[in-house]
Amino acid sequence: MLSLNVLNETNPLKAVVLGIAKNNGPIPAPEECYDPSSLKHVLQATYPLEKDMISEMDALEKVFKSYGVEVYRPSVIKDCNQIFARDIAFVIENKLIKSNILPDRAQEFTALSAILNQIQPEHIIELPEECHVEGGDVILYNNHIFVGVYTGDDYPDFITARTNIKAVEALQKLFPNKTVTPLELKKSNTNPQENALHLDCCFQPIGRGKALIHKEGFIKESDYVFLENFFGKEHLFFVTKEEMAAMNCNVFSISNDVIISEQNFTRLNTWLEAQSFMVEKVKYSEVSKQGGLLRCSTLPLIRS
Repeated sequence: MLSLNVLNETNPLKAVVLGIAKNNGPIPAPEECYDPSSLKHVLQATYPLEKDMISEMDALEKVFKSYGVEVYRPSVIKDCNQIFARDIAFVIENKLIKSNILPDRAQEFTALSAILNQIQPEHIIELPEECHVEGGDVILYNNHIFVGVYTGDDYPDFITARTNIKAVEALQKLFPNKTVTPLELKKSNTNPQENALHLDCCFQPIGRGKALIHKEGFIKESDYVFLENFFGKEHLFFVTKEEMAAMNCNVFSISNDVIISEQNFTRLNTWLEAQSFMVEKVKYSEVSKQGGLLRCSTLPLIRS
């Protein structure tokens, strides 16, 4: 059996689910796109090829294995995009919480059955139907859970609005000893530079008390100020709009000292190395065209 344990984003990774790009399905029509980045690349005829995304994800798997991480992959569903494992579930402490995601994507969870069978049934949590949440909006920092939300009356109009305040309330009940903090995210169905699809697209803690942040991703300045005060301005790397749209916040920590990043994130990678992080640089630019990157395509199960 798997003994789930995830308390934060940076403790040494022992086991992870990595999404899969095989049998990814045809290029979507514009009206079928779930995010503005995918829409942009469909309209520009630059949508990523399956073979290129498979290659990028296989290279990421090799990095994990070089650090002794146990890597699980979903079973393949024909003509289904299963790259972004973070969307469909997330682990807090010893519990795996099933995301209430877009209805068209519900079958992705069934592809985890071989993994779910290794988890105690009582540790698999399904939130009430009215609680909308995806794993990219849930960021752990020991006794704190930060949750990206959208609470506007026009929530139903945004296919990019994935997590609501009812999910925040449900998580607070599930984890009464933790502080659950909602953070309101900016949304756009059409402009990648104006859309924080998930919280991890505009904010992410990394090791040693530092974090990456895109100030303009938050609707309320008070939410950004809260994070700036929480971490300290001197511990933050400030991501531009262009960098946010390219997914610079969406790196992935193997440990407090080792971070996997996209090889083209020159400014970020230079800063990380100046902070004495070991940066494992991978090519992930094709996957990024679908509006997600390294954190989005991974679902940590165990961090020591």
